[in-house]
Amino acid sequence: MPASFGRRASRSWAARFRRGAPGCRRPPSLSRLTPARIAVYTVKEIFYTLQGEGVHAGRPAVFCRFAGCNLWSGREQDRASATCTFCDTDFVGVGPDGGRFASPEALAEAVAARWPDAGGGRRFVVCTGGEPLLQLDEPAIAALHARGFEVAVETNGTQPLPRGLDWVCVSPKADAPLAVSGGDELKLVYPQPQAPPERFAGLDFRHRLLQPMDGPALAANTAAAVAYCLAHPAWRLSVQTHKVIGVR
Repeated sequence: MPASFGRRASRSWAARFRRGAPGCRRPPSLSRLTPARIAVYTVKEIFYTLQGEGVHAGRPAVFCRFAGCNLWSGREQDRASATCTFCDTDFVGVGPDGGRFASPEALAEAVAARWPDAGGGRRFVVCTGGEPLLQLDEPAIAALHARGFEVAVETNGTQPLPRGLDWVCVSPKADAPLAVSGGDELKLVYPQPQAPPERFAGLDFRHRLLQPMDGPALAANTAAAVAYCLAHPAWRLSVQTHKVIGVR
């Protein structure tokens, strides 16, 4: 794990994005989003755990899982026809640990309430989904910053980035055009026949990780990912450690 993180790292993609890095500009309509225009944030669940995968595996974090996705409805009857057919997450509706929040401040307060009062460490929130960028906007990011959080997003990369993010992790899917051409972390579920790692060679990411696709073929997929990383050292292996150790 790098010693510096997010806004403290001058080389961070998030810092470059705030300066208007090429290839990641937002359409004007997104920059005009306000709390009045997004009346409600619909969140499946908010919980405190360890980040289980990627560059920050093992780091304590509050997960804020937004409801909804643009690549799958979340209903099993739609899975076969979805753009993303292998999602392992329930992001439909509002769960007992989630809710509908009428303002950025209300959402940020709910996130802050999950962080322990003592123990030190920088506050860290992972905004995920579903597809979080269908809802996460600049006012919500600002409200989280005001409460001392570093704000990370895990996105499929099909939606433009709002400004202010401290860590951008993109997990691309086959047949889903990317709106984000760079970031801090590219996390590719592997293998995807229509999305080989070579397809993303020209993108600007600081870290590139292969994550074996879960399911009945997990052992074979893990062996294939290990072999690819050994043959292509620019890529690292990401293991879903939360599933191994049994945390949420």
